[in-house]
Amino acid sequence: MAAQRLESAGSGGAIAILDVDGTLVDTNYHHAIAWFRAFQRYDVTLPIWRIHRHIGMGGDQLVGALAGDQVEERWGDLVREAESELYRELIGEVRTMEGSRELIEELRDAGHPVMLASSAKEWEVEHYLDLLDAREIVDGWTTSSDVEQTKPEPDLIKAALAKVGGAGAADDRDAILIGDTVWDVKAAKRAGIETLAVLTGGFSEAELREAGAKEVFSSVDELRREGSPRRARS
Repeated sequence: MAAQRLESAGSGGAIAILDVDGTLVDTNYHHAIAWFRAFQRYDVTLPIWRIHRHIGMGGDQLVGALAGDQVEERWGDLVREAESELYRELIGEVRTMEGSRELIEELRDAGHPVMLASSAKEWEVEHYLDLLDAREIVDGWTTSSDVEQTKPEPDLIKAALAKVGGAGAADDRDAILIGDTVWDVKAAKRAGIETLAVLTGGFSEAELREAGAKEVFSSVDELRREGSPRRARS
């Protein structure tokens, strides 16, 4: 069913670019807690709900977007280092989303190259690959070392495309992203490809559609099993 959705989205035989955090693995709220604690180390207190609204945006942009340029200039790198340290303490609690590995398998069986697109640090991505047991069933993956700017900039999408389909893949519209945040949708749009979105990142259907998602599903498992998009509410 997932492959049918890619084809019905106008991307028959498309490269399937799968976001990892919040889409394939349930990490968004762990990251929100880690960012909250990291900011606290430098006497910056932010409501966790505001932090959550920025999960999916890369750490290079998140600190300034949440706390302002002065905090970024003074504490940005230290906050990012603290978040990485604190998230490492939580990563053992992370679980895969239901149907994640099956989604990858079904896309591959249908002939779609599959790339896992993440701007997380290498040790995080390695952990997720272990959780998903995915090394042998994907065509490749990205990490933070592959991008200069993170989402909502399109660097990550372009890096994933370059690894599996060549640098011109986005221009040919032969790829599609499956992601969970408005930052995913915006990055894909800037890279010239469409997004099938899921609700597991905590963004609403209306927000994802407004950002430009072509279709919205409750989860990757719904996308995999039913292949029927949730309809936008009036």
